[in-house]
Amino acid sequence: MGAIVVEVCDGNAITSLDIEGIIESEFPEVAVLMNECLAFCGLCRVRPYALVNNRRVHGSTPEECLDKIREAIKEELAVYQ
Repeated sequence: MGAIVVEVCDGNAITSLDIEGIIESEFPEVAVLMNECLAFCGLCRVRPYALVNNRRVHGSTPEECLDKIREAIKEELAVYQ
């Protein structure tokens, strides 16, 4: 199985969810990294987002973003199956 990394800025609105606990429990092959800053200045203030293997994923709400993160993870996992 390939390594999938989800990176989250700790100032981002998505941190209102336990993103690390949720993703790592659903997808044991995924590592969630909490960073002080991902250098997308301003984006974290505008909408929840994360990087899934360096690909930006965002949503209007933390819940929508989480759903899109799940979809991106599934797409990445499909490559390895």
